[in-house]
Amino acid sequence: MQQQQQQRRMFTAALLALVFILAAVSTTEAGKKEKPEKKSKKSDCGEWQWSVCVPTNGDCGLGTREGTRTGAECKQTTKTQKCKIPCNWKKQFGAECKYQFQAWGECDLNTALKTRTGNLKRALHNADCQKTVTISKPCGKLTKPKPQGKFNLLKAAH
Repeated sequence: MQQQQQQRRMFTAALLALVFILAAVSTTEAGKKEKPEKKSKKSDCGEWQWSVCVPTNGDCGLGTREGTRTGAECKQTTKTQKCKIPCNWKKQFGAECKYQFQAWGECDLNTALKTRTGNLKRALHNADCQKTVTISKPCGKLTKPKPQGKFNLLKAAH
């Protein structure tokens, strides 16, 4: 009987200790919430507007671009950023526009050109790219049907 009372006292003491610890933790957390937070400075600066990438040498490779933004209290309104123009991209559509092209079409005998269409795959640095582009190239050697003349008929007979 005495052993049961001793176990109850230990259980009660442990329960009180647990309640005390929980109260202390919640008070600490409440104190943290009451601290004034650092004021987040709202910026009146506009979004950066970037120029096209200008290669240092040639028409592709490493280069720079200029960025500008507006705002009365902006500390920085212009900056220069390094950039790179991939050398395997079709420059005629913009050096920062990458297209996925379809297979070449059939040769147009009237123009001696074949064409294909490309859909925009990726634009670097928010470049202004056309969604779809079309390119043409010469067909190459055209195989003209040989006229069936007297000479060819003689060859066939032999």
